[in-house]
Amino acid sequence: RPPEDEEEEVEVGWQEKLFSQFEVDLYLNESACQTPLDWQYHEEIRKLEKAGGRKNSRIFTYTDHDRFTNLEELCQKVTDLDHEEPSYLVERMANVRRRRQDRRPVEASSLKSKIITWEPSEEFIKNNHVINTPVQTMYIMGDLGPYGKLGQKEYENVLCTIKVDGNGVITVKPDFTGTKGAYRIEVDGEKREVWEYTIENASAQVQPEEEEREQRVFRELYGRHRDYLNGLVGSDFEMPLPGTLRLVVNGEIVSAQGYEYDNLYVHFFLELPDQWSSSPFQQLSGVTQTCATKAVGWDNVAYFCYPFTLDVFYTQEDEDSLPQWPVLYFEVLSLDFWQRYRVEGYGSLVLPASPGVHMLTIPTWRPVGLGPVAEMRRFFIGGSPELEDLTYIRIPSTFKGKRLSRFGFRTETTGSVTFRLYCLQQSRAFLENSALRQRMQSVLDRLGGFSQQSSVYNVLEAFQRARRRMQEARESLPQDLISTSASAV
Repeated sequence: RPPEDEEEEVEVGWQEKLFSQFEVDLYLNESACQTPLDWQYHEEIRKLEKAGGRKNSRIFTYTDHDRFTNLEELCQKVTDLDHEEPSYLVERMANVRRRRQDRRPVEASSLKSKIITWEPSEEFIKNNHVINTPVQTMYIMGDLGPYGKLGQKEYENVLCTIKVDGNGVITVKPDFTGTKGAYRIEVDGEKREVWEYTIENASAQVQPEEEEREQRVFRELYGRHRDYLNGLVGSDFEMPLPGTLRLVVNGEIVSAQGYEYDNLYVHFFLELPDQWSSSPFQQLSGVTQTCATKAVGWDNVAYFCYPFTLDVFYTQEDEDSLPQWPVLYFEVLSLDFWQRYRVEGYGSLVLPASPGVHMLTIPTWRPVGLGPVAEMRRFFIGGSPELEDLTYIRIPSTFKGKRLSRFGFRTETTGSVTFRLYCLQQSRAFLENSALRQRMQSVLDRLGGFSQQSSVYNVLEAFQRARRRMQEARESLPQDLISTSASAV
C-alpha cells in the first residue's frame, strides 16, 4: 500500500460504463478503433479528457456490449483442470449464442398453427436445442495493479458479476456484503497485496404506490396470458358423472429380465371387476414388439419401452363396499428362428389406487410338466404347458366357490417384468370436497385421500392373514389337546 491508505467508493448504475486506464489509453488512439462501439468510446473518452478526466481510479466496468463480456462467456472452463482440452460438444456449444436473442413477436393465429415445427432449419436447431434465455451481463472490475502503474491487463480482477435474464431475474455474484465481512483478493506480485472490497445495494426503495401499480400491471399481463393459453388449449374437458371415478393410466412396459430364451414379447390384458366399465373404443389388451435381449450384469434384459393407455370408470352403487381395483394380467413369451413360441412366465399387477408415478417390478412363473419329456419338447420343438385362462394367475373370474385348490399344480420361478405407471384420478367428489371442505363420507370420497383407504386395506389384509394363521395352527394341533384345553376352560 502507499503511505496513505488508498480507498475508493463508486456508485454504479445498470450498464453504466466506467472506463479503465487501459481503455483510456487504447481508445484515445484512433488506429485502435475498428467497430462503431470503439469510435463511440473514443468520443466519450475525448469528452471526459476535456471535462477534467475520469472520476474513478481503480474501479471500472465492462457492459454487455464489450468484447470482454463476449470472451468471458465463451472462454469459461468446463472443468478445473489447468490444461483442459475442450471437447467437440464444448466447441459446438460455444457457438450457440444465449445472449441478446432477437425474438420477433408472433401473433396468436400463427402460433396456434405452428406449435410443432415439422421441418426445422439448421439455424432453428442451433438456436433452440438449449434453454435459450436472453441474458444481459455486466462486470464491475478492479484494477489492482501496483501504486502508480494502472492500466495493466494482468492486474484486472472481476469484483462483481451482474446478470439479468429475459424473465427479469437479477443475479449478483458475489452477493451483497450486508452484515458479512468484506471480500478479500490477494494479488500475486512482489508485495502480495491484499485488497478488501464491499458491495452494497444503493438502489432507491420503491414507493408503495409504484409497487402497487407494478403489481396491477403484472396481474393484468398474467391474466391476458392465461386467457391466451386457454384459447389455445380450449375448454372441452369431460367431467365424469356424479358418483363416478375416472382412472387414467399412462403406462409403459419398460423391460423384462432374467428369462431363459431370447426374442421376448409380452401379451397383456386388463380385467375390470364389478362396477368398472370402459368406453367401447378403449383397448384393454395389447402385444408388445419382439425384443432381443442384451447382457446387463448377470441378467439378459429386453428393453421394450412399450407405451399403453387405459381409461376406465368406476360407478359407485353401494356406499359401504370397498371397490376392487382392475387387474393387469400379462404373459411373457419367446419366439425362436423357426417362429416357434414358448411361454416364459405369467404375472399379474393390481393397478395402483393412489395417483402419481409408480415403478413396479413384477416376478413371474410358468407351469412345469412332469418328467423330462416336457422340458425336452420345450427345448426341441417349442411349446410348453400354458394356461387356458390367464385369470388363473390370481383368482379365476369363473370361480364361485369358497376355496381354490392348486394342489399338484407344478410351477417354476422365472424372470420379472418392469412397469412404469402414471396414474390419474378424476371425480366430482374431489372438487366438491376441496371447494366445500366437507367431511369425507362415502367410499368414493375417500379415494381422494387415499391414505385412509390404504390403511383400511392394510388392516383388512392383516386381519385375514392372522385369521388364516390361527386356523392353520388350530388344525395342526392334536384333537385331544384341543378338547382338554376346552374342558379346562
